Amino acid sequence: MENVTQAPGSMPSSADAVASATASAALAGDDALPQWQLHRWHSAWRRWSLWTLLVVLVASMLITLVWLAGRYEASQVQSRVERDAADAVSDIRIAFAHNVQNMQSLQMGEPDLANWENRASELLNARRELVRLEWRDAQLKVRAHAESPFRPMNWDPADGSNSIHSDMNLSCTNARRVGGPSYSSSYFQPLPNGMGSEMMELCLPLMDDGRVTGFLIATYSLQTVLVDLVAPSLQRGQEVSFTEADGTRLAVVGAMRRGTRMFTAQQLFDLPGTTLILRLDSWHAAPSVFPNVLTALVTAMSIALVSVLIVLVRDNRRRLRAERDLGEALAFRKAMEDSQVTGLRARDLDGRITYVNPAFCEMVGFTADELIGHTNPLPYWPPELAGEYSARQTVRMSGQHIPPREGYESIFMRKDGTRFPVMIYEAPLINAQGLHTGWMGSFLDVSEQRRVEEISRASQERLQATARLATVGEMASLLSHELNQPLAAISSYASGSLNLLQTEAPTASPPSENLADVRVGIQRIAQQAERAGKVIKSVHDFVRRRDQSREDVSAQDLVDAVLPLIRLQAHKLRVHIQIIIEPELPEIYCDRTMVEQVLLNLARNGMQSMDHPDIQPRVLEIRVRRAASNAQNKWLEFSVSDMGAGIADDVAARLFTPFYTTRAEGMGLGLSLCRTVVEQHGGFLGHAAREPRGTVFTFTLPAFQPEAA
Repeated sequence: MENVTQAPGSMPSSADAVASATASAALAGDDALPQWQLHRWHSAWRRWSLWTLLVVLVASMLITLVWLAGRYEASQVQSRVERDAADAVSDIRIAFAHNVQNMQSLQMGEPDLANWENRASELLNARRELVRLEWRDAQLKVRAHAESPFRPMNWDPADGSNSIHSDMNLSCTNARRVGGPSYSSSYFQPLPNGMGSEMMELCLPLMDDGRVTGFLIATYSLQTVLVDLVAPSLQRGQEVSFTEADGTRLAVVGAMRRGTRMFTAQQLFDLPGTTLILRLDSWHAAPSVFPNVLTALVTAMSIALVSVLIVLVRDNRRRLRAERDLGEALAFRKAMEDSQVTGLRARDLDGRITYVNPAFCEMVGFTADELIGHTNPLPYWPPELAGEYSARQTVRMSGQHIPPREGYESIFMRKDGTRFPVMIYEAPLINAQGLHTGWMGSFLDVSEQRRVEEISRASQERLQATARLATVGEMASLLSHELNQPLAAISSYASGSLNLLQTEAPTASPPSENLADVRVGIQRIAQQAERAGKVIKSVHDFVRRRDQSREDVSAQDLVDAVLPLIRLQAHKLRVHIQIIIEPELPEIYCDRTMVEQVLLNLARNGMQSMDHPDIQPRVLEIRVRRAASNAQNKWLEFSVSDMGAGIADDVAARLFTPFYTTRAEGMGLGLSLCRTVVEQHGGFLGHAAREPRGTVFTFTLPAFQPEAA
């Protein structure tokens, strides 16, 4: 899907991989058996703990619901009792207000005493809660009175100024002050039958032009007030009473006690001049198991819930057995997948990753959480190939192209950005219903195989280069043999010329400057001929792998030996030479001729890299300094720096390869031989970019140590 390059070699069979994975899983399962049993015991204990907690929660919920239902019923009864108490107080207020109006109507039309008593008697017959009516003057002396025929009282009809009740006196005084009706506190009045009743007086002032001319006194029986005004509206099991603030009952009317639970409501009955408390007690049976429809419904739901719990317990046991079997199967499969070195990846029909095994995660460097759910582009696709991979995956997901059974090769990218080749084998995923749900792929990292192949290829190239180098060696041997004779002849002729010049008879005149220049030139010819012979001999020895003769020599002598040749080419190319040598450097233990050739080659390469009209200025720097050393070995570092165009990356990768060159006239052996010479001395030859431009070639040589020599 990612790349369809066909694999050239055969890969391990899937049967072998499954067999090895199965064996590894079996071993892993034996070792992990106690841990698996411990996990099962822990899971079982956790499940039973959760079931116990569920049962406790259900029982608590049922008890709470029943308790809330009882509380709800009690609150309903309490609300009804309070509502009845408020209605009773309202009825008494209305009746008392109506009585005040009837009493005021008794004084209309300037009534005489007989007429007043007749009308008062009619009022007493109609209102049974009134037991007595009196007409008193401004000094509270009785002018006329009438008594209720329903409740006779021990009362002296004569002028009873001494018998005036103190509470009545107070109420009339308050009525005179406020100019309206006023009630007295309750008092106990004995009855002829030997019993008594709580009474309460109403004093109504009679006004004439704002002046009090008399009082109407009405006596209420609190017991009768409850019987006539409240009792008709009472339900069975209710009791009503007038009480004082401290709870003392003054009058009580009620039915027999029905039930074991009492609900009480109290209402404040405030009248002008006094205050009473109306108390209503309601007796009810305690809420039963089914107090109302809500509790019955809750109970039915509880029974259903318990039944469901029993069914769930049975089903849970079967499910636990299935889970145990499934857990063992999953543990076996996971052990088998984790033991494999082959990466596994599953994708759905939309190309979304649904599963990866640890081997695949280790291969690409991403975790499973970072991969699962990803679709195009996948994070391990190289960015430069993402478009191609996406197009091919679209074709694959459409089902138009079936992947080859022998697999195909592709390139993946690790999380750190490194690329590596993989071999991919893919097959369709078929579920239990026979439907195609996605693709399963297995991946093999073939980077090690490719590395071995690359090493083999490099070895072949190295063998070929060695063969060509052997040919060059033979050619160098032939050249050294053929060139030694003419060089020897040149050296002999130069030496003979010098001898002739020295033995020439002196003349009267001094030797001319031309003869001196000829002598110097012939000396240089002899030196260079000797040097050429040494170079050819060193190349000959190098090709034949013979031990070179090494000696201790100073860095200054090495540079001075090649400096004249370097200056000749520098003058031609208009290059400025800079020599920087640190003082007090130790001597170098090396093959002098070969090291001079290395310096000469590097200097020539540097000057040739600046042979371009656009490069200005042209400076070649040769530097010698101490390098990193230790107690056993000391090293010197030589560097040759130019200001040329630099070295491209593709050229740098093959810079020291034999027979590789970027010049039409070059053979590609100079840097390779230089590196070989330096490495034979135990040093290192490398290069780096120079700022702001150019290249720096650096090599190290060992310092002279007498004991090593």
